[in-house]
Amino acid sequence: MAHPSPTRVGLIGGTGLGDRLHAELEGDVESHDLSTPFGAPSAPITTGRFGGCDVAIVLRHGQGHALNPTHVPYRANIFALKMLGCTHVIASGATGSLREHINPGDIVLCDQVIDRTVHRPRTFFEDLAVHVELADPCCNMLHGHLRDAASGVDGTVHDTGTYVCMEGPAFSTRAESRMHRAMGADVVGMTAMPEARLAREAELAYALVALPTDWDAWRETDDDPVLETILANLQRSTDAALALIRAALSDPAAFAVRLSNAHSALDNAIWTDSGQIDEALQHRLAPLLGRHLDPSRT
Repeated sequence: MAHPSPTRVGLIGGTGLGDRLHAELEGDVESHDLSTPFGAPSAPITTGRFGGCDVAIVLRHGQGHALNPTHVPYRANIFALKMLGCTHVIASGATGSLREHINPGDIVLCDQVIDRTVHRPRTFFEDLAVHVELADPCCNMLHGHLRDAASGVDGTVHDTGTYVCMEGPAFSTRAESRMHRAMGADVVGMTAMPEARLAREAELAYALVALPTDWDAWRETDDDPVLETILANLQRSTDAALALIRAALSDPAAFAVRLSNAHSALDNAIWTDSGQIDEALQHRLAPLLGRHLDPSRT
């Protein structure tokens, strides 16, 4: 299968970054109030241009940060980005640091994810047998593109990291935080899953930019975390992440140079015989399955 050249990059903004992205959109800015088979997205999705690319911005937690991590409509968000023609997704989110060398206010370009969520729908394909490969949940191509763009960013950018996604909404106990460190995680957050898995099922190249705001509970300090310090760290990492994403999107043609296996993730993943997939389900999931069930589409 030929890999598509990107026409639009989805930007999923977590705490802090989503509003900043909205404020800096250029071009013909438009709001899309979409309906998907999985309900409405977190908020109307805004399209425009950022850093030279056509983009679609999702406020993950909704307007006014109304949704906690468990109740984010992850399937609707990813499906809506697919409906809008996105081929790549850059997601961001506030995290806690689990490592001495990752300071609050840094940026971590994650390349691995550990899923510890328990209450969230994990797939688009509840009525089919579809098994995508997820050894590398973050697209190597898009991760490399962000890594290259980081050279011009004012701030510390770690070009690798494992994100452990917990259910929340409460933060870790000290014992849980130490367990996450023992598991090999570098940052802890509440939103990367099932988001990364769903992006792979939707054949979207997905990259994850973690914004550490504090040391997680594993590190005992003399001072309790204070909101003012956390917000200041978030502001610093948000500034750097904004500059990083702008640099990464400055040359849209560069995306075509590095091909992504994510764009063909379903080629051998659909195990259900196509003759057993009824027309209503085909229509419902057409943005995801259409290329694979209709020989005329490539």
